[in-house]
Amino acid sequence: MEEAKNGTGIKTANKVRETPGLSVFKIAATYVGTVVGAGFASGQEVLQFFGKFGLFGFAGLLAATAMFAIFGWAVLDLGMRLRAQSHLEIIKHIGGRWLGTVIDYVITFFLFGAFTAMAAGAGAIFAEQFQWPSVLGSAVMVAVTVVTVMLGLRGVITSISMVVPVLLSAVVGMAVWTAVNTNFFSNPAIGTVPFKPAVPFWPLAAVLYVSYNLVMSVAVLAPTGARYNRPGLLSKGAILGGIGLGIGAAAILVALAPNLPAAARFEIPMLHVAGTLSPLFGTLYSIVLLAEIYTTAVGSLYGFVVRLTPEESPRARFYIIGTAIAAFLASLLGFSTLVRTVYPAVGYAGLLLLLGLTYGLIRRGKDRQNQPQY
Repeated sequence: MEEAKNGTGIKTANKVRETPGLSVFKIAATYVGTVVGAGFASGQEVLQFFGKFGLFGFAGLLAATAMFAIFGWAVLDLGMRLRAQSHLEIIKHIGGRWLGTVIDYVITFFLFGAFTAMAAGAGAIFAEQFQWPSVLGSAVMVAVTVVTVMLGLRGVITSISMVVPVLLSAVVGMAVWTAVNTNFFSNPAIGTVPFKPAVPFWPLAAVLYVSYNLVMSVAVLAPTGARYNRPGLLSKGAILGGIGLGIGAAAILVALAPNLPAAARFEIPMLHVAGTLSPLFGTLYSIVLLAEIYTTAVGSLYGFVVRLTPEESPRARFYIIGTAIAAFLASLLGFSTLVRTVYPAVGYAGLLLLLGLTYGLIRRGKDRQNQPQY
């Protein structure tokens, strides 16, 4: 691969070996798959960030959709231009030496925390929905994730892109079913939420919602962008991914709205909604929820490991196995405990990342304006 540096010090490639089989759809599906997880599929994130604002919650989701597309493209594009092997190159580029180091440490820690939380979440579903030992659910999730990550980035992208259509179909189908049976579209019935929202204003909620979720996706989007030398393909994938995330979140809000405040009293509100449709659908949605946990677990473990060692390194498998064992042991603390202790720091780290990406976009625009015109 031939590389050169442009005026901004960013490496560009004249010849790039692109990973076979990648496409706009796979880029978009990878983006969606790394964002959705236990919080998204359960409906808890959407409820906390947007449920309290009624119809304005949908305005917040529209704003979040646009930001997902813009910042997802920014990460993919920087990954391509920096030939990023992990999120580290992007973080150091947008945050500088000191701030970049702080953001990197927080993101890396959260990737491990997110993987641990997903393992614990799988255990909780096994125990609560199927009456099986929670430790079995955690062990199965960890084992399947390890096998997937050992296949490398191509295996990660393929597995996520296969699961995402099922995930979106499930939440959209549930939303349509709920809306039709409650006449939601002709007379929106949005119940009250019996708690304070996570953020007091819906525009701020939209920003923090994107920043929170971007932390998980940057670890996979950065090396994904490095597999390409076609900016147009990346921008289309980011836009499609942003739209997919917006549709999925809006569908969850449509399904939840008529079932409030009852649904808000459950740890997994969407599972309550699914159960009201039919017991069978409740069981099927439990399986979908496990699939969503899997996509986040895969992205988190992959991002954590490639931050510590290159994917092609002989040490990579030892890091994968070692990380998996540590996460499995930590998952025994329980899902709610992990979410309560690990997740609050994510919004702050994500906001720093978002501000850094915004600065990078502004700086790039100024660099283009200053370039001589021929």
